[in-house]
Amino acid sequence: MGVLVGRPAPDFDVAAVVNGSQFADSIKLSDFKGKYVVLFFYPLDFTFVCPTELHAFQEKLQEFRDRNVELIGCSVDSKFSHFAWLNTPRALGGIKGVTYTLLSDLNKTVSADYDVLLDGAGIALRGLFLIDKDGIVQHQVINHLALGRNIDEVIRLVDALQFTEEHGEVCPANWNKGDKTMAPTQEGLIEFFEET
Repeated sequence: MGVLVGRPAPDFDVAAVVNGSQFADSIKLSDFKGKYVVLFFYPLDFTFVCPTELHAFQEKLQEFRDRNVELIGCSVDSKFSHFAWLNTPRALGGIKGVTYTLLSDLNKTVSADYDVLLDGAGIALRGLFLIDKDGIVQHQVINHLALGRNIDEVIRLVDALQFTEEHGEVCPANWNKGDKTMAPTQEGLIEFFEET
């Protein structure tokens, strides 16, 4: 598995469904320069863990937007499959009500570029990439197919990144917004432990 942290996020140019109902023939990562991006991969439309994640991201969409984060989902399905799933009610396993962008990685190039394509299966693992305003990957995590993600943890990581960028301090283990941080020095570490 390739490590992209600290590197420019691979650009893409693929079809998508945006706003829950509109087809787009060309969505590029570079379109979002100046915004933070959470790009997450999921295996397939019309599966089982996937709709729970997509709805969980939707429930927190405003929290991402409040942090200047563009939320983008991606799977190897066509834009038409995305559209059909977006029009299937939640009670039937659908994702009706999801409004953030869903990329169609039909040629599997995006999954391959982010190194989440599952060998032999032709689908993506549950990869998630936090990309900063300059297009640099700041965080990545890859889950196997059966392991759903914690959306609150993604928001926590966005908060930590933004705090660090703004204040130049670092965020210790289990840090949440409002908790004590530390200067990235030996003195900062000593002071942190003295006060906690």
